[in-house]
Formats: sequence, structure tokens, C-alpha cells
Amino acid sequence: MKISEYGEFKLIEKITKDAIYDSQRVVVGIGDDTAAEKISPGHLLLSTCDALVEGVHFFFDKISPRQLGRKSVAVNLSDIAAMGGRPTSILITLALPKNTNVDWVEELYAGIKEMCSLYKVNIMGGDMVSSPVVSINITALGEVKPENLIKRSGACVGDAIMVTGFLGDSGAGLEVIKRGLESELHWSKLVEKHLNPIPQVHEGQFLAQSGFVTAMNDISDGLASEIREISEASNVGIELWEEKIPYSSLLMEAAEKLAISSIDMALSGGEDYQLVFTCKNDKVKELIKNFAEEFNKELYLIGEVKSAEYGVKLKGINGQCKELAARGYSHFV
Repeated sequence: MKISEYGEFKLIEKITKDAIYDSQRVVVGIGDDTAAEKISPGHLLLSTCDALVEGVHFFFDKISPRQLGRKSVAVNLSDIAAMGGRPTSILITLALPKNTNVDWVEELYAGIKEMCSLYKVNIMGGDMVSSPVVSINITALGEVKPENLIKRSGACVGDAIMVTGFLGDSGAGLEVIKRGLESELHWSKLVEKHLNPIPQVHEGQFLAQSGFVTAMNDISDGLASEIREISEASNVGIELWEEKIPYSSLLMEAAEKLAISSIDMALSGGEDYQLVFTCKNDKVKELIKNFAEEFNKELYLIGEVKSAEYGVKLKGINGQCKELAARGYSHFV
């Protein structure tokens, strides 16, 4: 049944059931003009918003509504994670063609609720409007103690540059989709990395609370773009080491069989939603050890912060350094 036949308000009532996962914060939830929630004493309020638009961020026939729902939340929670914060709630603006199937919307919200339930994030309301294409705009709120707030602007000369996981898988997954190979089971893990990213929420909080991290960014537009943002905000130079950038074995296989560049995928493929951060150099070993004990996975040391006049460079496997352009995705280029 189409929304135009089912009715907007009936649909809203249906999809907003079971939207609250942390009821102790909620004063007024869905159903009034504005939601209201308690803010924890001694915390800063974090807010961010991100949109996914059909034809720009996704293709309707290449992603399931449940995957799209999960991803629309994940990309916002990743921004909260990059600040060292804990996400608490979201607001959703959903723009839909009038002939959208009600079942599709229900599946979209099932995905939204799946991701929210993982991190006890409340769905506090939003808006629904008609549109020629599907667009999902989410505003995410979170909190962080002032002493744990991590910005892009804190990197210092001599700091280590690190990432929380493999890079390039999502970009390779997108390449698989573009080539029409997404139905091949062999490439399913790469496709899943692109369609169903996992934000590093708990990892971001852990890193912020360690006291060792000086600047942080999430990798949405590609490592080259995100590290340049840290460079510019902190007024420092950057040297990344190509041989230390971590890849999955499946990406390496894809690079060979699909004739794509693993380093290009890592630097500019985007949408990995790992965290790139700078760390006090004398705390690297301790942080790697503590992180492994907490999450049973590795941190990767991939470079060093230099003085501003050094610029932003990639040290190749051959030892030569070259200027690293910000080659991540740009909407208006």
C-alpha cells in the first residue's frame, strides 16, 4: 500500500512505536511540538546533522531499506564518536515520493531502530514531507564531559597518527556495486562494509577518556581529506606512511582482481567510518595495549605530526615523500 492511500499520520503512529531506548532521559517524547530530554550535569551537549539523498548518497535499487535506515543513523553517530561523545538521541526528517510503499518505510525504520538500539539512542521525533526523491536527514544529539571533548585542533608536532581499523573496504564495496558485481557472494563482505558501516562509538569514548588523544576525526570522505582537516585546524604538518596503512586481505584481493588501487581506496574511497586521531608519542604503546584489552582489536600507527611548513605528505613504500591532495568526495566539484 502506498503512503497516499495509507495516510501520513497513521504511518507516523506506526513507525514511531518503540522509539525510546533510554527512558530516564525523556521528559517529552514523540507526540508534542518539540521533544524534551534531560541533560546530564557536568556534560556538554553535542549536535550534528547529516543527510542521505537518493541519487547522491545511494541508489534506490542497490540498498535495502533496512540497510539504508541503519546507515543513515551510523553516519551521524560517527560524528559524535569523533568528538569522544556518547550519542543520546536523534531527530529524523524524511522526504518521500507520494507513491512510496508503506512496507518500505516500515523496513527503513526497522533499520533505524536497529542501529539506535545498539547504542541506546532515543528517537525523539522529526518531520515527514513529500519529495521527488528519497531523502533522510538526521540530527543527532550527544553528550561529553568537557575534559573528554576531542576536537580537530589539538594535534601537536611529534604526535603519532593512528586509525582504529582497516581502510578502503567501503570504497571497494562501492566499486563492486558500480560494476554490477554485488550479487557475487565472494565480494559480499566489501559490499556490506559500504552499505552497513559500524560507527566507532565506544572506541571514540575510550580514546577520549584515555587522556592520550589530542585530535580526532571520523573517516567519512576519505583519509586524505580527514587528515588534512586535522592539519588545517591544528596548524600542523602531516606525514602518512603508505606501508603502515592497514588493509583487509579482501581489499588486497579486490585490488588485484578488479584492477583498483588499495592506496587510492584508503586515501579517498571514503565512508569507512573509522576514526583517525593523533596521540601523544610517548603514550602510543600504552594506548595500543589498553585498546586491545578493551576491544580485542588493533590500533594502527600510520604517521607522524610535523611542523606546519612541512605540509601534508605521503611517504611511499620507496621512501619518497609526495604532497597528499585532499581527494575525498566533494558534493560541489
